[in-house]
Amino acid sequence: MRALSLGLAATCLAATQAFAADGIISYTTDQSFDDVVFGLENAILDEGLVIDHVSHTGDMLERTKGDVGSDITLFKQADIYSFCSAKISREVMEADPMNVVFCPYDIFVTVTPDTPDETMIGFRTYPDGAMKKVEALLDRIAKAAIGVE
Repeated sequence: MRALSLGLAATCLAATQAFAADGIISYTTDQSFDDVVFGLENAILDEGLVIDHVSHTGDMLERTKGDVGSDITLFKQADIYSFCSAKISREVMEADPMNVVFCPYDIFVTVTPDTPDETMIGFRTYPDGAMKKVEALLDRIAKAAIGVE
């Protein structure tokens, strides 16, 4: 049983790549967009949080590309999930009330035309200090969404 668990974990890690640059932390997986979104919704709920909004950014960009003089498809699919944690938000805003600028917290899920067999999930990085608690929460949720613990 332990060998099976280790093998499954190795498979998940092999199918997932982590990327951090330019203020973004992201993970790429061969799981479908729908599977990653399902995992994300469950991971958010498992943290005891409520999804405030889902922005269908990919649909909007595709729908309006001609209106803004473009013919480029940026995403096959792209959604952004917004939510907040009352507990962590209170902690970080007690440390600095101006941390309100970071709320709500967002995690994106995308598939691009260039890599249609890969789904990316990620979030922005946060400044040092109290906001690293939020970054740790988002990292935990993103990893849980794709089965990487």
